[in-house]
Amino acid sequence: MTKPTVLKTASVLAFERKLDVSDALLYAGNWDQRDQLDNWQPINVREKSVRGTISNRLKAKDQDAAKLDAAIENPNLQTVDVATLPSDADTLMVRFTLRVLAGAGTPSSCNDADYQAKLKEVVDGYIASHGFGEVARRYAINLANGRFLWRNRFGAEQVEVHVRQLTQGTEAQRWTFDALTCPTRNFSAEGNNAQQIEQLAQQVEQGLSGSSHALLEVIAFARMGAGQEVFPSQELILGRDKGSKSRTLYSVQDVAGIHSQKIGNAIRTIDTWYPDDEGKDLGPIAVEPYGSVTTQGKAYRQPKDKADFYTLLDRWVLKDEQPDEGNQHFVIATLIRGGVFGEAG
Repeated sequence: MTKPTVLKTASVLAFERKLDVSDALLYAGNWDQRDQLDNWQPINVREKSVRGTISNRLKAKDQDAAKLDAAIENPNLQTVDVATLPSDADTLMVRFTLRVLAGAGTPSSCNDADYQAKLKEVVDGYIASHGFGEVARRYAINLANGRFLWRNRFGAEQVEVHVRQLTQGTEAQRWTFDALTCPTRNFSAEGNNAQQIEQLAQQVEQGLSGSSHALLEVIAFARMGAGQEVFPSQELILGRDKGSKSRTLYSVQDVAGIHSQKIGNAIRTIDTWYPDDEGKDLGPIAVEPYGSVTTQGKAYRQPKDKADFYTLLDRWVLKDEQPDEGNQHFVIATLIRGGVFGEAG
């Protein structure tokens, strides 16, 4: 008798992202002209030079008064990029598109037919039990609350988000949200936004399931005040030369922009299922295989806790050990995120 084949993780295993986001472009205008998009002007990135003071933490050997005085005599000269609203505009507009694609859980590359068949069985079981409703609702709330505005959201007097469903280039449906009344620490859709969030979530769910085409245009307005600074993405420049710019901002054809990766990170900030042994109220984190939060320098889904994506997926597919419902949502959301997940060589 031949021994049954032992199922193992495919060495080549890759998934394409199913939330396909464009770069976001930044425009300036006035709050009372939100329905007159032709009147909005692009925000440009410009340089300015500043004379800073020495303010960094000093080493113990440099804390001598004479050395500090000598250092202060040499000013901290910097050239930085900056983006601001003009003096006659009080509102920032951020605009991007989002395609929701079907086929979550179907690898774009897999070199093991047995593994792919078992993975399909697992994903089909999840869809039959839960559908994409929960993850779609969380994505919809992150569109409604304007989380993708990042620093531009904080301190804004008013924030309004318009989401348009586009069909053959024309608007088929529109939802309008008062973003500051939508939660960012949890995913309970309440109040005036609740019904529209459920409708938007249904469109996202239908896109993920493949039952309809889902192309959304998202336009957010943040009333910040005339002349106020706005915050595009900052470019990571490796190997800066001495005397080069200290801060370089992102722009697309001279229009300030936010990276599509940063927009996508905000939309997929839905993971509240991670273990939290310290009992802190951290709120949702972005869906990442190890629960990585780079701003805190910490991974909240450690392999030693058997909470990371790879451990959960392997136990679910290879050992038929089904995770709890929250971690099932997390595994599927990671497949929607996409990535290369093959067995390490």
